[in-house]
Amino acid sequence: MILLKNATIVTGASIMKGALGIDGELISGIWKDIPDIPGAEVIDLEGRVLMAGGVDAHVHFREPGMTWKADIGSESSAAVLGGITSFIDMPNNSPAATTMEAIEWKLDRAKETSAANYGFHIGATNSNASLIREYIESGKGDRFGGIKVFMGSSTGNMLVDRENALEDLFRIKGKTILIHSEDENIIKRNLANARATFGEDIPFEYHPMIRSREACVKSTSKALELAVKHGTRLHVLHISTMDEVDMIRQAKKANPLITAETSANYLWFSDKDYSQMAGKLKCNPAVKAAEDREALIEALRDGTIDTIGSDHAPHLIEEKLKPYLTCPSGLPTIQQSLAAVLTIAGDHGIPLTRIASAFSERAAEIFGIEKRGFLKPGYKADIIAIDPDKEFIVGRPAYKCGWSPYEGMTMRGSIDMVWVNGRTQGSAAEPLSFRTN
Repeated sequence: MILLKNATIVTGASIMKGALGIDGELISGIWKDIPDIPGAEVIDLEGRVLMAGGVDAHVHFREPGMTWKADIGSESSAAVLGGITSFIDMPNNSPAATTMEAIEWKLDRAKETSAANYGFHIGATNSNASLIREYIESGKGDRFGGIKVFMGSSTGNMLVDRENALEDLFRIKGKTILIHSEDENIIKRNLANARATFGEDIPFEYHPMIRSREACVKSTSKALELAVKHGTRLHVLHISTMDEVDMIRQAKKANPLITAETSANYLWFSDKDYSQMAGKLKCNPAVKAAEDREALIEALRDGTIDTIGSDHAPHLIEEKLKPYLTCPSGLPTIQQSLAAVLTIAGDHGIPLTRIASAFSERAAEIFGIEKRGFLKPGYKADIIAIDPDKEFIVGRPAYKCGWSPYEGMTMRGSIDMVWVNGRTQGSAAEPLSFRTN
């Protein structure tokens, strides 16, 4: 039995000074007054904040197929250092995780190597909606998180671009549809225009004009229309524009099953940073204007943004230093994601209750994760202790690729201790179990 006392215990609903008990893998109790528990190991957390460990439902750990960039073992270890105790990995691997056989392979691999609790989304194609529906109806839906639909191309070449395929996918019940939302035709047109202007030497500052606001808005509008039409559980990933925030705010009134995610990258950076950071800031969708960043911060405050996903997507630094056309998109950020958002929240007066909700509770609800994501008796003891006022300079991260766009930046919110299933060290990771909703 472990008793964590004198902590500020933060959930999505409340902030309370008190104590929390851990008995084996589970939270045994939460008390305002410190109980006397004979034989308990007592840890005094005066000045620290206790929150549920982060549930990052948007990571790209690159295994199988790209393990020279990252792997489940290396990136899950970095995730735990950053206060993320559970992750759901995306399917754009090589081979892509578009079947239960591929999901089972990843589950077996994670069982061997993962430092954090693990789960995997299944990938959609132009032809596998009926197969996914069969998995759900046969009871296999608890083995994967959601259904990832790439409505815009990105790493892995999993674009779903047939109208009938999208309609069929959005009719699926029982699981959440996650979308990468950019219009492919607009992107291709913008890229052709950029090449006509700059040749092969396109400036990185032009990235948000190629992966443009218009491309995001058109694709998200189509997805929201389909979700309202079919009553879809839709989760719109990595929102990057103020326009999409307004659209989602309205769409939620027609279909309350619509939810939205952004990442720390869109809350921290703006298009002014491309001139200095170049390929180190290239991701899809593109980081956009400062006014978009401000709108996203406000959307996090008011709950329009439901979750924070890191969109952790490692590439080697030598790849990111290539010219625009050969520089891959994606940023390695999971170890800095929580601290970045805590810093932003402090600067903008966003209460810690909103961070507790967005970093763990809402993801657990949206994907039906059993007994995790909340500080509640009987739930798994996935817990983090944070020093909310401690400033630190981001150093070399633990990623296999060895770099982060946040290196050298000052943040607040040091992650002091992390419990995964009640343990602070040694392998304790477990597979996530997902309800069908």
